[in-house]
Amino acid sequence: MPTIGVLALQGDVREHVRMLQEAGAPATAVRRPAELDAVDGLVIPGGESTTMWKLAESFDMLEPLRMRIKEGMPAYGSCAGMIMLADRIEDGVAGQQTIGGIDMVVRRNAFGRQVDSFESDLDFAGERVHAVFIRAPWVDSLGADVEVLGRCEPGDRIVAVRQGPLLATSFHPELTGDVRVHRYFVDMVREL
Repeated sequence: MPTIGVLALQGDVREHVRMLQEAGAPATAVRRPAELDAVDGLVIPGGESTTMWKLAESFDMLEPLRMRIKEGMPAYGSCAGMIMLADRIEDGVAGQQTIGGIDMVVRRNAFGRQVDSFESDLDFAGERVHAVFIRAPWVDSLGADVEVLGRCEPGDRIVAVRQGPLLATSFHPELTGDVRVHRYFVDMVREL
């Protein structure tokens, strides 16, 4: 069984660890490059993308993360994690960087501010799931190799994608108690 890390710089770390364990995978927090080297896949949690980027730089994790992604390590990003896996972002702060890996443009806080957070049912990879959106991004555009796994109203916005070993959702499945998105990722890691 693969060991999956959860980037533990900021965000919903405990919630993702719990969901991964419920999906049947050993899970551990990752804060340092040596811990990153010890995992087979990585979850980049929701939180605040600019804070996550700055902390990744402070902890000397940004380049090791980029390298592992480039080498093909499976990764799953939820909400801020989706922003971190995007090759390009809109409405970022000046100089904001990402890890990259998914050929897409993601718009930060696209659905609005904290008070505009909402819940919705949507299709994810052929299954109906309940999704929690908190200051969530959406995908503005994507490359030809990116598969759309989920859309959401208003506007039929793209909110879940996969490109090879990389998965991203703009919603927070770790907050619903529904383990299917995490199980999907665990199965991806197992298959690669």
